[in-house]
Amino acid sequence: MKSASKHGIVFEQFKKNNSMKRIIFSFLFLLVVATIYAQINKTEVLQGLEKNKTSAQEKTIIGILKTSSRLFSDKNDLTSVILVIPVHDTVDVLDSDSTYLHVAYGDDEGYIFKRHAVLKEIPVYNSTADQPEQVQQVQQPQQQQEQQVSRFTYLENKYGTSMAGRIYSGQVWRGITAEMVRDR
Repeated sequence: MKSASKHGIVFEQFKKNNSMKRIIFSFLFLLVVATIYAQINKTEVLQGLEKNKTSAQEKTIIGILKTSSRLFSDKNDLTSVILVIPVHDTVDVLDSDSTYLHVAYGDDEGYIFKRHAVLKEIPVYNSTADQPEQVQQVQQPQQQQEQQVSRFTYLENKYGTSMAGRIYSGQVWRGITAEMVRDR
């Protein structure tokens, strides 16, 4: 009788181990399928971004200055003024961040404050038959733009232009105070 119950227990344990193996195998199979599916989706996303990148290269962004602005050679050193760009002149926008525009003005290249310019997007066409009927203006909603200007103005009044630019762009440096970190 004891040997029959031992065989029954062994059989039950074998059955449990077999079902555990099935569960583990199923889980691993689902994990592999999910990983492959994620890779396929990432590939599609990257291909979509690549297509959008080529369409973005067909557009030129210019900035029209609404106030005269200094052109800096280094955005972290506001004493590196190359020249002053007059009001209503246009610059070619190469890149931007939250505070500065990386621009080309004539033969010079540098940085201006983002709040000094209004951005316009101009599609580039290969033939003269495809010329646009009007230029499409790219702007942030007025309220958001005013909020950014007022925040930068607050920081500028509190810390000065150089420090305000660094704080507004989220930089951290040796000697930054706790209050400056909170204002970031």
